Amino acid sequence: MDFLVEGLREAFRLILSGDPQVIGATGRTLSISLSAVSAAICLGLPVSLLLARRRFLGHRLLLILFRSLLGVPTVFLGLFCFGLFSRRGPLGPLDLLYTPSAIVIGETLLALPIVIALAHGAFTALDPRISETARTLGAGPLRRLLTYVAEARTGLILAVLTAFARCSTELGIAMMVGGNLKDRTRTLATATALETGKGEFAVGLAMGGLLLLLATGMTLLVAALGKEGQKST
Repeated sequence: MDFLVEGLREAFRLILSGDPQVIGATGRTLSISLSAVSAAICLGLPVSLLLARRRFLGHRLLLILFRSLLGVPTVFLGLFCFGLFSRRGPLGPLDLLYTPSAIVIGETLLALPIVIALAHGAFTALDPRISETARTLGAGPLRRLLTYVAEARTGLILAVLTAFARCSTELGIAMMVGGNLKDRTRTLATATALETGKGEFAVGLAMGGLLLLLATGMTLLVAALGKEGQKST
């Protein structure tokens, strides 16, 4: 018990003193996750809007595919990306393996089905007459699109926060294609695993504590927005 208490005390000291390892891993985790989620938003929102407003051959199959990928193991995605970026892989010449860019690409693949599935749900929950009403009021195509997106904003924010929480706490992709390189690709998740394995329990606890704080914050935001969305409906 004393070991655990001492570890917690030292972990708090490392966090409050702004330990370079802790701050560096936190900054990389945030920047990589934000980049991945931003890319997933740019790619996923048009797809989710198309799936919500159009019916075409393979429509249902695509929806099933994206929903089935919501729980894809990050180790599998990490292995897939490793195959892409390794020297013998199709993207080997780009020399992306063990770089932050490789983690961003892997986490984008992780976030994409989350954004598409949840945003699709937000769009399909809207009254289909919204677009027609905007048209009768003289709104052009872009204005109607922006109105449609604005009406689904709570659901879209939920999608973004859920994707960010998943990316910021994942371990498999960051470890397999990032390599856990100090001051380059080490994130909170990989640093927690490394420091604990080295016997540096306090440092691992500090990293894990920040990871838990980040995940809890995202969960609380998602819960609050979910309640707000229920009230608005």
